[in-house]
Amino acid sequence: MDPLSSDQARLAGEQRRLRLQILGLNTVEAEATFDRVARLAAGFTQSPLAMVNFIDDERQMFRGMYVPTASPEDRVHPEGGGVAFDLSELSREAPGDHGFCPHVVAQGSQLALDDVFDYPRFKGNPLVNDLGVRSYLGTPLRDHTGMILGTVCVADFKPRTWDRGLREGMQELTETLLSEFRLRDSLLAQQQELFAVFDGAPFPIMLTEGPDHLLRYANGRQGAAFGRVPQFSPGRTVLPGLESLGLFHALDEAFRTGRPSQLSCARVATHDSSVPQDFTFLCTPVRTSPSAPISGVLTVAMNVTGQGRPGAEQQAFAANVQERFERLGAAGLPGGAQGRRMENAGNHH
Repeated sequence: MDPLSSDQARLAGEQRRLRLQILGLNTVEAEATFDRVARLAAGFTQSPLAMVNFIDDERQMFRGMYVPTASPEDRVHPEGGGVAFDLSELSREAPGDHGFCPHVVAQGSQLALDDVFDYPRFKGNPLVNDLGVRSYLGTPLRDHTGMILGTVCVADFKPRTWDRGLREGMQELTETLLSEFRLRDSLLAQQQELFAVFDGAPFPIMLTEGPDHLLRYANGRQGAAFGRVPQFSPGRTVLPGLESLGLFHALDEAFRTGRPSQLSCARVATHDSSVPQDFTFLCTPVRTSPSAPISGVLTVAMNVTGQGRPGAEQQAFAANVQERFERLGAAGLPGGAQGRRMENAGNHH
């Protein structure tokens, strides 16, 4: 396959980033499904290092990883001369141009390097210099639509031959993840029905993702009251009024502890009223299942001006919204896949 031009590569990277955001795969958090595939890849090929690597236009995210637990005498030095690197401390994130996986994505085909020193273009790669990798086998990771999202790869610290059986086995193993991506899209379709309920809610609702609280969804009331903002934008930056109230501290607490938090009777200068209003914000952490890590926070804002606290009807509606969302998550909603395909979060009426 011909290499992409710089403009084509940039556009492809941006498209991957959007696709990964929609699928909830644009973070470095470990995920059991991908760790399992990495472990199988390492076992099948008898390799000390394996990864399921998602790549956007800026970085690589190793959501699946297998590395051996290193004792001091097993730590790797690129030249074999002492302790330089502990595999157990290997990061799950790397710059977009490190290693060999970006080359696999760019060329759209499997890359087998029996000895990277045989290839001048790869010999000075940071993965070689910093980690001492000498051989590599990477396979493009495609979703069920055919888009390349990253790689499934294995590496060794000595030269070795990646024979046809190993290459074909890695291809088959990579294809087992097609059902995972298909499931995520199916659950996203189900979620659109739930968002229809949110769109008609009598008070603002927004859904944020990750520790940076990226805005994944907001209903019309949220946009009208607090401002319409771009999807996937960091909440603290694009909603400074809510940041100054301390709302994002409540979101931090919910995301960090896994327990609901609340900001009570906060006075807000809303976009749709000339008089400041009092709101209580209920922040509920979102999980994909009882054992999954927190993926985001669902925030329901209730206007309590003149009441002091939410009325029973408002509380009941908020509880129902949160329960329905959590029930969908418990059924297997992929972590962070709470995106809605729209230009601006909060543009619903």
